[in-house]
Amino acid sequence: MGEHPSPGPAVAACAEAERIEELEPEAEERPPPAPEDMSNKRSNSFRQAILQGNRRLCSKALLEEKGLNLSQRLIRHVAYETLPREIDRKWYYDSYTCCPPPWFMITVTLLEVAFFLYNGVSLDQFVLQVTHPRYLKNSLVYHPQLRAQAWRYLTYIFMHAGIEHLGLNVVLQLLVGVPLEMVHGATRIGLVYVAGVVAGSLAVSVADMTAPVVGSSGGVYALVSAHLANIVMNWSGMKCQFKLLRMAVALICMSMEFGRAVWLRFHPSAYPPCPHPSFVAHLGGVAVGITLGVVVLRNYEQRLQDQSLWWIFVAMYTVFVLFAVFWNIFAYTLLDLKLPPPP
Repeated sequence: MGEHPSPGPAVAACAEAERIEELEPEAEERPPPAPEDMSNKRSNSFRQAILQGNRRLCSKALLEEKGLNLSQRLIRHVAYETLPREIDRKWYYDSYTCCPPPWFMITVTLLEVAFFLYNGVSLDQFVLQVTHPRYLKNSLVYHPQLRAQAWRYLTYIFMHAGIEHLGLNVVLQLLVGVPLEMVHGATRIGLVYVAGVVAGSLAVSVADMTAPVVGSSGGVYALVSAHLANIVMNWSGMKCQFKLLRMAVALICMSMEFGRAVWLRFHPSAYPPCPHPSFVAHLGGVAVGITLGVVVLRNYEQRLQDQSLWWIFVAMYTVFVLFAVFWNIFAYTLLDLKLPPPP
């Protein structure tokens, strides 16, 4: 009788992946799936670990790895901050090369700081710049009288109400946006950020029609809301340290910034009859974060176009944008709204 042939590399890799899957708490409640039964809900990293026999995965948790240098510990930290599944964390840790680096969030942050410093020197004011009489004359600010200038719906992110406004947005962009971009890439994170920015200005044009808009809070709140929602939805799988305390700190910081924006909106204006900038952009960013943003963050290494929920939220976002465009074209005239004069 002939000897049984040794298992192929794909079978061996499958067995390795199944042993890793046992490290996750939820794996105890269901048997490991067979390769042919996998759906798109499985990450590409899991499928590749099975289909590529030369993929070598260690059976112990990534957190137990010893002797790592500083850069390796940083990558491991980012993996545990953003990914809820051990198999995805291992795949990210082994495959991340920092090429390209997280350039999008860093570039946006540097531009915001540069524009703020330029305006501070020009206006000779850094705290509560928004109260300066010449502040709204800048061509980047969204102003309801100039809503036909389409670039203002995006460029308003480079203008901030003051150093206190810029400071919190920059901190959140770097602490949350950069790690997310390291994991999910500039295209996906940039998409969520820009979608939040545009949704923020359009939301103001619909819900707070007489107010201008400044600041990057729409994009920042989209990223932070998506990250916090992803942590809550995958609470048992997220292994980041002190996650409850850190979520509380993030929510407190967001609430303080939102409270500052609400206070400023209803504070007596420095350039009547035009009010101070609106706070509604924050809410537009949150809406994008808990819809499009959550789908992006939950589908690491997967094609978004294969996810039905992605197309549902894209359709909802598109409907909102079209509604806001038509609102801006017709509603201001039909409502006979008295807008503040152009700056």
